[in-house]
Amino acid sequence: MKNAALTFALILNAGLLSTPVLAAGDAEAGAKIFPRLCGGCHQVGESARPGFGPELNGIIGRPAGTSANYVYSDAMKNSGLTWDRETLTKYLKDPKGVVPGTRMIFWGLSDEEKIDNLLAYLQTFSQQ
Repeated sequence: MKNAALTFALILNAGLLSTPVLAAGDAEAGAKIFPRLCGGCHQVGESARPGFGPELNGIIGRPAGTSANYVYSDAMKNSGLTWDRETLTKYLKDPKGVVPGTRMIFWGLSDEEKIDNLLAYLQTFSQQ
């Protein structure tokens, strides 16, 4: 009985005090958010083309300002950024704070879960 109580206490302690695993986001939820928040300017997928903004296929790992067939601002072309999850998270929260002079007209997104979901969705699109 004593061992059972000790085992239970250890299991409970491990669950309550362990470091939570950070979620990578839900791509399916991101697919629902993308058209509403991003789709007015950006496209993804096999037939994606630049519009008001560049197409976002292969955005994760791509240097900023380098997507073909899109005319970027000098600020974006000269930003020196490479789009990884951390940089994109900061940019989605405050585009003009991360790249002063960007032409992106977006007020920012503060909801971490929505950002994670959007990034999970974007990760499903390799360079098409």
